[in-house]
Amino acid sequence: MVVTMNYKFLPLLIVSCFSASSVLAEPTELGSSTDWDIDITAYAFIPVSTQGTSTIAGSSIDLDLDLQDALDLLNFAMSARLEAWKGDFGLILDTNYLSLSAGGSTTLPGPITASVDVDIKQAWLGLLAGYRVAEGTYGKAGRRYSFDIQGGVRYNSLEQTVTATGTGPAAGTVLGGTETWLEPTIGVRGLWSLSDEWTTFVMADAGGFGVNGDRLQWSATLGFDYSPWENGSLKFGWRYYGIDFSTTRSDGVFAYDVIQNGPIFGYTHQF
Repeated sequence: MVVTMNYKFLPLLIVSCFSASSVLAEPTELGSSTDWDIDITAYAFIPVSTQGTSTIAGSSIDLDLDLQDALDLLNFAMSARLEAWKGDFGLILDTNYLSLSAGGSTTLPGPITASVDVDIKQAWLGLLAGYRVAEGTYGKAGRRYSFDIQGGVRYNSLEQTVTATGTGPAAGTVLGGTETWLEPTIGVRGLWSLSDEWTTFVMADAGGFGVNGDRLQWSATLGFDYSPWENGSLKFGWRYYGIDFSTTRSDGVFAYDVIQNGPIFGYTHQF
């Protein structure tokens, strides 16, 4: 069954928070501790550009979205990251949920033109272990720095359905569906203290590597942490994110090949 969409933004933004696969809640602790240091961060990745292709039921759609397109489709989004570190070892739990919807028209097999509702839900849960490979001081002021590496597994769930509505012969026709998969994930992160309140960080991660249809899912982030409070800090920066996922369902190829970039914002609370 092949579907041809007459609006280009349909299945796209599903990945707008995928990167968030990536990693946002960088711990402000730059040195090792004999006690558990725990941070929890609520954050958002806001793509100002989404480009690539999306494929449902064997039909590919070129994507070229700006920020307004993304906001028009968004129903609900939430992301959170928890990090617990003791000494040079850490545990990281990263979660994301996104819900999008749109309406439009499509040509169904026949051909029959019908009104459709589009529902998109994407979620993932990542569990990683971290190890701090280096730490120390730099410069005359003796500011601290640290580097850590991360590795683990990520569970992905991606739902994309197109449902014909109305009372015509195509009413009730559903294209697409839900795909779930596990994939390995690795990451590296560096932090440098700039002052008593400011820290800069760089982060890169990659996952998939051809496992379960995900050829590659990656992100690269440059950001800053501002800590005006004893137990809280603000994070912001810029992220690049990409995903290349493909599988074959009973109704045809189901694929995403998208690159995004945009700002990140978050708030971290330390326990």
